[in-house]
Amino acid sequence: MRRSRGQGMTEYVVVVALVAVAAIAVVGIFGQQLRANFYSMTRALAGHESRTPDKSGGAEKQTDKKDLSNFAVDK
Repeated sequence: MRRSRGQGMTEYVVVVALVAVAAIAVVGIFGQQLRANFYSMTRALAGHESRTPDKSGGAEKQTDKKDLSNFAVDK
């Protein structure tokens, strides 16, 4: 009985290790995008104007985004 219990614990540890490795890989791949999204969300929640670059990627071309300070304003 004790032997099969140890086997279950070993399988559990292997699964947890695989999930941890997968999480680290996802953060490594998408880390910069996640960081930018969290930064944008925290600025919006603080009431600051949220501006993101448009699809062309030009820094000088910005599009206005709705945030908590202007969500009811129609443009």
